[in-house]
Amino acid sequence: MINKFFSFINALGRFVISFFRASGDLILFTAQTLLCIFKLPFYIGETIRMSIEIGFYSLPVVALTTVFSGMVIAIQTYEAVSKFSAEGAVSMVVLVAVTRELAPVMAALMVAGRIGAAMAAEIGTMRVTEQIDALFTLRTNPVQYLIVPRVVAGTLMMPLLVLVGDVIGICGGYLVGVTKMDFNATTYLVNTWNTLKAMDIISGMTKAAVFGFIIAVLGCYHGFKSQGGAQGVGQATTNAVVSSSILILIFNYLLTELFFKM
Repeated sequence: MINKFFSFINALGRFVISFFRASGDLILFTAQTLLCIFKLPFYIGETIRMSIEIGFYSLPVVALTTVFSGMVIAIQTYEAVSKFSAEGAVSMVVLVAVTRELAPVMAALMVAGRIGAAMAAEIGTMRVTEQIDALFTLRTNPVQYLIVPRVVAGTLMMPLLVLVGDVIGICGGYLVGVTKMDFNATTYLVNTWNTLKAMDIISGMTKAAVFGFIIAVLGCYHGFKSQGGAQGVGQATTNAVVSSSILILIFNYLLTELFFKM
């Protein structure tokens, strides 16, 4: 019994030490990346390539996610408020839910699964095949060449993706409201416009910028630190998606508290 207790304490201690070591390593990696953003040279071509990859090619999955989220919110809200004869609140709830929460969070989770994994796999493959070491021999800073363009592109493109997702998600709620609930189309649009506040859009886009930064940093970090061949690259990819998703949900709560603290 005593041996099991000490084994548990030992395992717990190793976990805590490993957690704080990894957290410190991630903080140093993030700080180094932020410093390199303000140093020359700045690889514009690589940044544009990653912006297209993150922004343009992620549009279909973000659009599908937000449009169906808006539809579902409209249906569920109608079922709830119709009991109190408050059907007019459907447009307001769809607007607030999509702009503040659903569009930034759902888009970030989709991009984390698509782009975060791709970054970890690409950079991890470069690490295990010693291509990153080759950059050092060419007097090229791998953080500045590989990491900075991805972080900048992720931070800038995510708000644009979320802005598109806002429009598509609201349109999804509008389609369901007009076609299935027989709302007057003009009245629905007027109610949506009158409910819209600048803070709803600003908070969602700010969240998106933070989420894009998190996705890019963690994807690059896990790929940059991967080791052990193909198995290590696979593990890095998994860790990038899982850790990004967890931090997205955590920071979503923290930012919501910051913007809408009672």
